[in-house]
Amino acid sequence: MFHREGHKIILAALAILIVIALSAHFFLDNEILKKVLISIFIVIFLLIIQFFRNPKRDIQTSDFQILSPVDGKVVVIEEVFEKEYFNDKRLQVSVFMSPINVHVTRYPVSGEVVYSKYHPGKFLVAWHPKSSEENERTTVVVKNNVFGDVLHKQIAGALAKRIVNYAEKGMEITQGSDSGFIKFGSRVDVLLPLDAKINVKLNQIVKGGITILANKNES
Repeated sequence: MFHREGHKIILAALAILIVIALSAHFFLDNEILKKVLISIFIVIFLLIIQFFRNPKRDIQTSDFQILSPVDGKVVVIEEVFEKEYFNDKRLQVSVFMSPINVHVTRYPVSGEVVYSKYHPGKFLVAWHPKSSEENERTTVVVKNNVFGDVLHKQIAGALAKRIVNYAEKGMEITQGSDSGFIKFGSRVDVLLPLDAKINVKLNQIVKGGITILANKNES
């Protein structure tokens, strides 16, 4: 299953692959060169389709848990001063995605979208400390019944040149559903209340919609 953001790109890549294969077949006499050329473009095509894969996930929703919005590796767990929306301290958990990860962004909590904004910017490497504030990014805040306002940022990396954000203010959304997509390497920051209990560790590999980043005890 492939994400809708990849449908046009996959079809275009397939068309190019077919044209190259036919051209090589009719116009190249060197069999070795012909096989090498076709093999290279087959590999490129396979890399493209794996990037846009969108595997089904058995997502267990709960207002007492914050799920990872993306697949990748936890690269930051720290207390920060968030100045775009909250203007106070929050716990930040950041997940870095390599080009081979699934790049679907999912909502970490259920609730109402109360803020959604796109920011143009730079394309520093996604793990750079300043990427959260200087790179091209989108900021989305969802008001949840248990955690209150939970913010997540899609941040473009050195390779990512397009961020897709589906969140619009006033939308009622479900935890684990599609929030957007980032093409070719990126990072997502999640900003949590200070009383949230972090459930992951640095360098831990997480799965979007599956791994619990933080939780609160049910009372």
